[in-house]
Amino acid sequence: MDADAIRGRVIVEESREAVVVLDDADRVVLASRRARQTIEGVREGERLVYLSREGDLAAYEELRSGFTAAVSHELRTPLARLLTLLETATLPGEDVSALLEQAAGEVEQITELIDEVLFLSELESGALVVALGAAPVRPVLEEALDELHERAVRAGVELRLECDPGIALAIRPRMLRVVARNLAENAIRYAGPGATFTLTAEREHDGSVLLSGRDDGIGVEEAELSRLFERFYRGDRARVSRGTGLGLAIVKHVVTQGGGSVEARGGRGRGLEISCRFPASA
Repeated sequence: MDADAIRGRVIVEESREAVVVLDDADRVVLASRRARQTIEGVREGERLVYLSREGDLAAYEELRSGFTAAVSHELRTPLARLLTLLETATLPGEDVSALLEQAAGEVEQITELIDEVLFLSELESGALVVALGAAPVRPVLEEALDELHERAVRAGVELRLECDPGIALAIRPRMLRVVARNLAENAIRYAGPGATFTLTAEREHDGSVLLSGRDDGIGVEEAELSRLFERFYRGDRARVSRGTGLGLAIVKHVVTQGGGSVEARGGRGRGLEISCRFPASA
């Protein structure tokens, strides 16, 4: 396959619209990721017989309204705390400076939630994840961990990186940085003081690249592992934190749009490992 053909395939694959390319026999030659996600039965090499938009639209509306309700619910708590802090600051004898500092923290959490919701919406609108060419992974991972160094120190979590400089991925650096940051932030929030978080990238025998974030901290119950990638899901310990509940959902969305898969392993007292497997670069 020549360079123009590869470029055309990537453009169709990452289109924000549901694009399906058919041959003379109405067989699917190529389909965008959005088409495969929204149109039942779209598979390369198979004949496209019927398209139904009514069911697709109904499912989309149900998903959209549910997501909107969840976002509204998540915003209520920090907004309520913010209002209480500001009202308390008007009372005589209160430590106004301390209350305003706490209020600033609530504003930061609201801003973080809004930013992550907007990013998730960007992904669902068809934002490009895959790049046309492979790029070195290590510089992006180093940058992501450097940005979180001070937060990690305050949380008592050590950050480490293990990555061969020769490893490359056909993933946009911005998207890879988001994955790395969210894996590290998850450990900073939940692993506990004294924990070590190790971000590792290694090439597998089949050419795929395994990016994993592993900590030796508190961990989660095994029963919760399968739910960690759900939007707004929080385990018992996470419910008392200031996380948005979207970090690992974003990780899964980026990785799967890049053609990969994610998996969570660990247990209470055994830390947590999130593995992201990316396909071999062409």
